[in-house]
Parts: sequence; structure tokens; C-alpha cells
Amino acid sequence: MSEHIEGESEVGSETAIGCDTDVQEPEGRRNFLSGAVALAVGALATLAPIGVAITTVLDPLRRSTKSNGMVLVTRLSAVPEDGSPRKFTVSADRTDAWATYTDTPVGAVYLRRVGDDVLALNVVCPHAGCFVGVADDGARFACPCHRSSFDLDGVVNDPASPSPRDMDELEVEVRNEDEVWVRFQNFLPGRDEKTPV
Repeated sequence: MSEHIEGESEVGSETAIGCDTDVQEPEGRRNFLSGAVALAVGALATLAPIGVAITTVLDPLRRSTKSNGMVLVTRLSAVPEDGSPRKFTVSADRTDAWATYTDTPVGAVYLRRVGDDVLALNVVCPHAGCFVGVADDGARFACPCHRSSFDLDGVVNDPASPSPRDMDELEVEVRNEDEVWVRFQNFLPGRDEKTPV
């Protein structure tokens, strides 16, 4: 009888083991599917903030930049009446991709009176980007870097001058009878044509 009981135990234990196997198999699939769904949801939840971060970082770069407007440079009374050039710093509000800077120096111009008009020339040499100065004789502009030479109207006046073009003339307006406004911009050096930077 003890043998028979032992046999029943073995059969009973086999049955119990067989039942556990049947129960574990679907439960293992369910656990796998639950894990896969959790992983997919986690991945989607992670992609959303990453997408927002990328958009935030790149947003300023895709914004259109403002066109160069007129900038108040000086009073007409500060420009010599005898036609000699005078250098003025140009300050403006500047906006880059992430910040705005108010009243920041953005360049310089030479202003001179020509009759009732005012002539504005960018101080940057069109040859290699050095700053042009007024020659010692006061009758011309001279670049100290490569000896480009220009007359007081900004025209190249020496055939040996390496500058590919005249000095860059800028648009000027006199407003309210005494305000000199200039549309300031820089141009690429080393080119025959004026190409805005």
C-alpha cells in the first residue's frame, strides 16, 4: 500500500507540475507583452520631451532676421561743413538668435558733406576687411593693410590699389533738419560686387 501511495504521489506531483507548466506559459507571454507595451509607452514618453527640447533649441535659428533699418548716427551739426570726412561709430539694437542687445556698436562710417547732401561710407576696406583711415594729407582714404587708396568720395584712385571695388556707400537721410540717419550694413570683402553680409 505504501507503494501505491508513493505512485499516487508521483502521479499527483506530475499532474501538479504539468498544471504549473500550463499556467506559467500564458503568464510568461502576458508578462512579455506587458513589458513590451511598457517599453513602447516609455519610449514615446521620452521622445516627447526630446522633441520639445530640439524644437526649443532650433527655433531661434529658423526665425527670420530683421532687415537693416535706418539708424540715427549723429547730428548734422557734427559733420564738418568744409567737406572733410569725420568718422562716427554706429550703434544699434542688435538681435542674434537668442538675445537682444540695445545700443551696441555695430560698425563705423565716414560722413562728409557734399553740397547739401551727406555722404556715408563704410569704414571697412572692400579688399580684405581692414579699417580704412584718412590719409595724413586729409585728401584721401588709405587702407593700412594692403595700401588700397580711395578719394574722398570713396572711389578707388590708384590703379595699383588691390581693392576690387570702391568703398561701400550707404544710404543716408537727414531727418528733422539735423538728424543724420544711415542704413548701416556690412558687405563681403574681396568681391567686385557689393554682397551684404
